[in-house]
Amino acid sequence: MSAAPMELLRKWLGHPEEIYNLLRFKMGGCRAVMPRIDPDSLGRGLRTCYRYLNQTSRSFAAVIQALDGELRHAVCIFYLVLRALDTIEDDMSISLDVKVPMLHEFHSYLYQPEWKYMESKEKDRQVLEDFPTISMEFRNLSKVYQEVISDICHKMGVGMAEFLEKKVDSQHEWDKYCHYVAGLVGIGLSRLFSASELEDPIVGQDTELANSMGLFLQKTNIIRDYLEDQLEGREFWPKEVWSRYAKKLSDLAKPENIDMAVQCLNELITNALHHVPDVLTYLSRLKNQSVFNFCAIPQVMAIATLAACYNNKQVFRGVVKIRKGQAVTLMMDATNIQAVKAIMYQYVEEIYQKIPSTDPSSNKTQQVIASIRAMSLPGGPMASRHHYSPIYLSCAMLLAALSWQYLSTISKATEEYVQAGEN
Repeated sequence: MSAAPMELLRKWLGHPEEIYNLLRFKMGGCRAVMPRIDPDSLGRGLRTCYRYLNQTSRSFAAVIQALDGELRHAVCIFYLVLRALDTIEDDMSISLDVKVPMLHEFHSYLYQPEWKYMESKEKDRQVLEDFPTISMEFRNLSKVYQEVISDICHKMGVGMAEFLEKKVDSQHEWDKYCHYVAGLVGIGLSRLFSASELEDPIVGQDTELANSMGLFLQKTNIIRDYLEDQLEGREFWPKEVWSRYAKKLSDLAKPENIDMAVQCLNELITNALHHVPDVLTYLSRLKNQSVFNFCAIPQVMAIATLAACYNNKQVFRGVVKIRKGQAVTLMMDATNIQAVKAIMYQYVEEIYQKIPSTDPSSNKTQQVIASIRAMSLPGGPMASRHHYSPIYLSCAMLLAALSWQYLSTISKATEEYVQAGEN
């Protein structure tokens, strides 16, 4: 065998349960978690919207289509409207004197049947060029959904405009930026869940918990994507934190600064972990299975990603990603609150075992982990979800040895389903 297959085999032999879950996912388990919608059941406009959804984010398309009833269409349109808004924000070819008013007024375009924008150079420009189709389907939604989507779009546009020429300095501003780009999404989705009556009114009313859901995901992405953002000239780590470890944020990527860089990384991960108790409280309130899966899967992906990043020099050298089999296992396990608590417990324990005694944030990290432990002490059947019989392990290892090439193909085929936490 060449080096690449041997490395693949080594990873699978270390995690035999992931082989089983990859196979189970490929053989139909994915449909139990994320059933597909029948396109023939949709009108032309909605069919077009779901096509755009698949083109702009195949991973989100999979989880959105698993939602129940009319909520599915409302969330699809919500996603496309925010994708169009985000495309305007990201397009560096649009001058600020044009972009700022567009961001402020974007919510009003939802009620202008002919409005579209044909000058974008971004890869997702089709959502702007065919915005009349999206806005038409928006206006076909129930008024209660329209009000939520328009309100969140307005607030997000204002927030995006505020940070166009403003860097994230304080930790307060970090929270504020993450609120605008992700917390508002959590709040909007929660209001849609309640409006559909699939969830209780409290889910949409408790904006603090909904905001934490978004902040936990956004902070995880910002932490993980340090190097990618640096290479593209973007800075999202708060200066209040990184300035204690380096003169410039880019200095953290220099080999001679790696020890200070990792300490900075650990402090930001500790900050993000403070949202986990809110995440668990939020998820414990959900009643509908499709809504629970939709909300829980990205959160368990995030905690696994933070565990992989914690105290890891690789964040400053390349890309840190969770394994495909690991992601599939998380997706198939995270279907009830006890399972999610067990997963959270597992990964904060993994972080706890890696806390360096010399780390400046070690006490704070231990404290936040203690609070998460208190909420997620394993007591249910999922607490032992990785215990397998010796016979099963032997069979799994034999299967890995014989089938690494086939499983590699499966791993690639499932990629579209397992990156929801990365988008």
